[in-house]
Amino acid sequence: MEKITIGRFDKADFPDLHLEDIAVKVDTGAYTSSIHCDHIVEEKGVLKCTFLDEEHPLYNGRTYRFKDYDIVFVKSSNGIVQKRYQIQTTITLFGKTRKISLSLSARQEMRFPVLLGRKFITRKYIVDTEYYDLSFKKKQE
Repeated sequence: MEKITIGRFDKADFPDLHLEDIAVKVDTGAYTSSIHCDHIVEEKGVLKCTFLDEEHPLYNGRTYRFKDYDIVFVKSSNGIVQKRYQIQTTITLFGKTRKISLSLSARQEMRFPVLLGRKFITRKYIVDTEYYDLSFKKKQE
């Protein structure tokens, strides 16, 4: 399979979540991918959370409910292990829709609401930090 060059950040669609042009940062230092949300509550087998991204009014403050989710333990770069919820969804980059696992994390201080980690990037993309928005630019053509 030929690998596609992806830049250090881009914009992606998440069809299952009805989200378009969401800013994503490619993070080769992270193993798992994550999405920024808040108010994560598990009640009676349903996970509820609020997605946050001030640049996207249709996304910011939107509440989602998931019946299918997992609990994972993620080690941060400073060595601290966190318990997180993880969902399965789809992402569209370069016109191709693929499955992706996203851990739910509070990323208020971060510039990008989504991080793409090595687990997703491997065998699909080559990262060239000189570039950005390659998928988004292709979509605009």
